[in-house]
Amino acid sequence: MSFFAVVMAGGKGTRFWPYSVRSKPKQYLQLVGTHSLLEQTLMRLDPLISPEDRFIVTVQEQSVLAQENSHNLINKSGLIFEPEGRNTGPCILLALAHLLVHATVRGVNHDSVVAILPSDHVILNTQAFRTTLNKAFLAAQKHNAIVTIGIRPNFPHTGYGYINAKDSLGDALYKVHAFKEKPNLETATQYLREGGYYWNAGMFVGSIGTFLEEFKLYAPAMYQHMEELIQAIKKANTDAVTTVYKKMPKESIDYAVMEKSQKILVLEAAFDWNDLGSWDALESVCQKNEGNVLEKVRGAYANNAKGNIVFAPSKFVALINVNDLAIVESGKVLMVLPKKDSQQVKQVVEFLEKSSQYRDLL
Repeated sequence: MSFFAVVMAGGKGTRFWPYSVRSKPKQYLQLVGTHSLLEQTLMRLDPLISPEDRFIVTVQEQSVLAQENSHNLINKSGLIFEPEGRNTGPCILLALAHLLVHATVRGVNHDSVVAILPSDHVILNTQAFRTTLNKAFLAAQKHNAIVTIGIRPNFPHTGYGYINAKDSLGDALYKVHAFKEKPNLETATQYLREGGYYWNAGMFVGSIGTFLEEFKLYAPAMYQHMEELIQAIKKANTDAVTTVYKKMPKESIDYAVMEKSQKILVLEAAFDWNDLGSWDALESVCQKNEGNVLEKVRGAYANNAKGNIVFAPSKFVALINVNDLAIVESGKVLMVLPKKDSQQVKQVVEFLEKSSQYRDLL
C-alpha cells in the first residue's frame, strides 16, 4: 500500500529575519547544509514515500521557489496553492481535497494514509526519522487513528506546545490525554518532572477518511464546505476555490481537531528534532568552531570570543572579546543581539511592517 505525504510550505519565516524575507522565506534557505530546508524535508522521505506520492501546499507568491526547491522530488502535479493563508486546518482540508480529486491515478481514496509535515524543521538522523514515520503509518492503519509524533523534551522549553501521553500501547505508542498550550517556565519544568509529556512537532499521520471524519465531528463550520471545495477543484475553477476557501474559519488543526478528538495517539520520535524557531536554535544543529557557531561565513577571526552564533554569507567576521551574541548579515541588514533574546527579532519585523520607509527589508 502506498503512503502519501503533504508538506506545508507557505509560511513567512519571520523569526529568521533578516535572512528570511517575504521574497524567500525560511523553508527555501540553506540554513543548515547544502540543501534548502524544504529540499531536506522531501529528501528525508526517500525511499519510504516515492516522489509521485508527495505534495506541497504553499501560496501562489512562492510558486517559483516551491518549484525550484522540489524539482524531481514531488508529484508532477504536486504543488497545491492556498488562495490565502487561513492557518493549518483549512490548509490540510484543501490538500486532502486535491489528493482525492487529482491523485486517483495513484490509488488515493479515503483509506489512503497520509503524513502532514512541516517544511522547515531540521532532522539530522534521517534513518531514525523514516523508521518512526513508518511506525506512524502502520499505527494509524491498525488503530484507525491520527498519530502525532512527539519529541521527548530534554529541557523545559517554553516555546513549544506539549502533548500529555497516557496508557502505553507498546513500541513507544501512547494514547493522548491532553494537548497543552505553550507553558511558562515553572509549568514546563513540572512537565519534565512528572514525565509523560512530549513536545508537539506538528507532524500528523492518518487515513484521509479518519482526518475527514474528525474534521466533520469537531470542526463542522470548516468541514461543511469540503464537498463544495472538491467540486470547485474538479472544475479547475480557481475563483470558486477561492470563494469557498474564504468561508472556512481560520483555525489550526490543533485547535480544530487534535485537542478535541478521541482518536489521537502519540508516537515517541526516535530521531533528533529542531524546529529552528529562532537564530539561537542553530547552536544545536551546527558544528562549533573554537566555541562559536560560524555558519555560511566567508571567513572569521575570533579572539577571546565564545558562544557566538554568526551567519554572514558575504562577510569576513572578526570577533574580539564578545560572548553569546547572534550576529546576522544579509546584504542590506546587519543584526546584532544577545542570542538569548533571539525571539525578539519579531519586534523588528513588526516595526518594519508599520514603516513605509523600510518595507523593502521585509
